[in-house]
Amino acid sequence: MTTVEPTPIDVEQSAGNVGTSGDVGTSGNTETTGALGTSRSTSMLGTASTFRTSSTSSTSSTASSIASTLHASRTSSTVSDASGGGGVSEGGLVVPVGRGEGCPFDPPAGVERARREQPVVRATLWDGSSCWLVTRHEDVRAVLGDPRFSADATRPGFPFLTAGGREIVTKKPTFIRQDDPEHARLRRMLTADFMVKKVEAMRPEVQRIADELLDRMTDGRTAADLVAEFALPLPSLVICLLLGVPYEDHEFFQKRSGILLSLRSGPEEIRTAQQELHEYLVRLARAKRERPDDAIVSRLVARGELDDDEIASIGRLLLVAGHETTANMTALSTLALLRNPGQMARLRTDPSLIKGAVEELLRYLTIVHNGLPRIATEDVTVGGVTIRAGEGVLCTLNSANRDEDVFPGGDVLDVGRDARRHVAFGFGVHQCLGQPLARVELQIALETLLRRLPELRLDVPFEEVRFRHDMGVYGVYALPVAW
Repeated sequence: MTTVEPTPIDVEQSAGNVGTSGDVGTSGNTETTGALGTSRSTSMLGTASTFRTSSTSSTSSTASSIASTLHASRTSSTVSDASGGGGVSEGGLVVPVGRGEGCPFDPPAGVERARREQPVVRATLWDGSSCWLVTRHEDVRAVLGDPRFSADATRPGFPFLTAGGREIVTKKPTFIRQDDPEHARLRRMLTADFMVKKVEAMRPEVQRIADELLDRMTDGRTAADLVAEFALPLPSLVICLLLGVPYEDHEFFQKRSGILLSLRSGPEEIRTAQQELHEYLVRLARAKRERPDDAIVSRLVARGELDDDEIASIGRLLLVAGHETTANMTALSTLALLRNPGQMARLRTDPSLIKGAVEELLRYLTIVHNGLPRIATEDVTVGGVTIRAGEGVLCTLNSANRDEDVFPGGDVLDVGRDARRHVAFGFGVHQCLGQPLARVELQIALETLLRRLPELRLDVPFEEVRFRHDMGVYGVYALPVAW
């Protein structure tokens, strides 16, 4: 599951399942068994632009000149697309930031320029309010590791990327949008499910699911959409098993997850999708009281410490983060390797590189691409800039993961790189709880694809691939491949 902190849904770094940063961001993990497409629970309850050629340098170092290269949305209902729509406010950068016409794997050019020239810079949000954009690796870690920067979304001045994001987080905040001690209390209830040892014990089950999905995808065919037939169902099946959610309901929760993660969703759409998903999970919790099992929701019920609404809130976070993040990371990683055939060949020749390659792909792609929000509770100096109490901050993980001071040649994908210092899962007490599972799922997914499909190739021109510029979790909407 990769826990991720997309907007508008309150999932931090969702690489939890992958490549993201928050408490969750990946799927959960428990030793489970069961047939493909089923869970231990019972039935239903109630366009790519041009690829990188060379970077251009700029002579200006002012915030306004940095802003002039950015493309961003000014409202919650309009989000810049691959061609880089949007605008710039008189006060500086405007976020969320479009990627422009450069390589779709890269952070926005303006954010990259800010990291080089003015790494802590003012930005303007959709409602005209301002926040600080923090772009360097050192400074991002400093903010995320400092308790003086709060994750509490109910504090006045907390930076939201959209009106919908404010709606969902302030009405029903999950523990990733809370501070200690409440954050720690709720997180501890899930820690055992995401421990490395327990996740590693799941490898045979995850491998079985991956193999069965590829058996089905390749049966009598030589082409398919990798997102629909492999990248999305793999983590969805795993998180359903972990939570005790019937997989046959996946279309229901995937549709509502898409609404919650879309930067284009308005407050009413968000409210409706959130309520429907919440009610579904409340019914699930009540069903587990009558028919308990050994999955996460049932065990939360058995603890007797949470009411059904609290269990549903935790379940929503895990369910959405648990399939969206890993699914998008799997597809985007596959595409990045297809665009770097030399790196793909290295992995086929030496599969022992897979674990390190997953860390490099998490660094290079960083699917939680709009920043992790925090708010200062007192005056703090970051990167030589004083951030005042009550001012919001967005930590840009994708830019931090390209910081040349930490990752020399960071704009190049190198599967042999030691990328373990990446912040794709966030940093500090809120870093992705599900990152062990995210790693296992990605390692198995990529190794299985490379081993079983030696002739894997993109089945459409690269320019026709549609990227998720308008979503809180970055990726591709579909990935047509052939073999």
